[in-house]
Amino acid sequence: MNRVVITGYGAICALGENAQAIWQAVLNKQLGYAKIEDLPENINARFFGKINQPLKTGNFSKRILKNTPRFAQLALIAAQEAIDMAFGQDNSLQDYYSESECGVIAGTGWGGFDNTAANYFALQKGTPSIQSCFHTMPSIATAAIAINWNLKGYQSTPVAACATGNIAIGEAFEIIRSGRMKMMVAGGAESTLDPFPMWSIDVLGALSKEQDDPHKACCPFSKDRSGFILAEGGAMVCLESREQALQRNAVILGEIVGYGNHSDAYVNLTAPAPDLTGRIATINQALNQAGLQPEQIDYINAHGTSTPMNDRNETDVLKQVFGDTAWHIPISSTKSYTGHLIAAAGAIETLFCIKSIQDKIVPATINYHTPDPQCDLNYVPNAHLYNQKLKHVINVNYGFGGANSCLVIKEHIHDD
Repeated sequence: MNRVVITGYGAICALGENAQAIWQAVLNKQLGYAKIEDLPENINARFFGKINQPLKTGNFSKRILKNTPRFAQLALIAAQEAIDMAFGQDNSLQDYYSESECGVIAGTGWGGFDNTAANYFALQKGTPSIQSCFHTMPSIATAAIAINWNLKGYQSTPVAACATGNIAIGEAFEIIRSGRMKMMVAGGAESTLDPFPMWSIDVLGALSKEQDDPHKACCPFSKDRSGFILAEGGAMVCLESREQALQRNAVILGEIVGYGNHSDAYVNLTAPAPDLTGRIATINQALNQAGLQPEQIDYINAHGTSTPMNDRNETDVLKQVFGDTAWHIPISSTKSYTGHLIAAAGAIETLFCIKSIQDKIVPATINYHTPDPQCDLNYVPNAHLYNQKLKHVINVNYGFGGANSCLVIKEHIHDD
């Protein structure tokens, strides 16, 4: 089996237009969400993570742009940064790989839901977009990335709600590990901030109930948490076989060594399964594939949505998997900065894991106000941990419908 390394990453969300800007915003403890005043009365949530600046899409053809909804354009922007980081801005990708050796897995949770709703209402007036078919395709981001970089290898579009980003990267890891592909672009993107999509999630009671204070709107693992922040964004990584990356003298940023994916198969689509078995099996599968024991994990980037049920359930899962070690592992939720990017969450949090390893920093869980006796692990409240030796880190993400995912990411050592 091939070893699989990360050679590039890219991201965009309300915290910044690129990965480094977003990471710096995290280190500065900035919030990537704000109160929106002019919402319809039937939407109770008030805080959302919207990118307010115009998207920089000048590098993409008009033909691609007219056929891509906003979430797919976010995926394109993130993919551009990841590919530039891995291969340089001169687009030298084809100097190293044939087009059939390279693929893309760009996942989404709700795809072009904004565009679906907008075009439906426009149809009532007789003016929908003639591109509406493409705008509503969940696979349009995968297609756009493949077309723009002429990637003719393996392609897929996982749709697994909030676990999607991790699943996309995990599937790409398995494809390269098995030898089917040599390079994959993988990640996720989401934009569901038009009124109807916002209402459809808010009506479930999943979004933050806070009405005024942004520092109380998203406070994972804190007793006063009340729901998650819906946010938009995209994040992608470039994965290659380690052998190929070393042959071309690529800068290797990290290595993926384990992936887990199990279902809750629980009847309540928005609640984590109380028996914990799906989440436990997911993490154990990733650890087993990585050949690691619980005490070898140095940091966990938690799902940490700031919902009462998830944070409590996630705490119980980590106790079951890691036993006494659970209290000694720093665990944090970077959703306290970004809000919840849905399909992009696992991808951008993979990026945060890489940056944590590189910079030897465990980012804090900010907005942690009140300890919760049921969430009593080390959630790194409000203060970053510096000078940390991080060799193996875990990224876990869970989604509506019982989707569970886990990646194990390792510090890359050239002579290892």
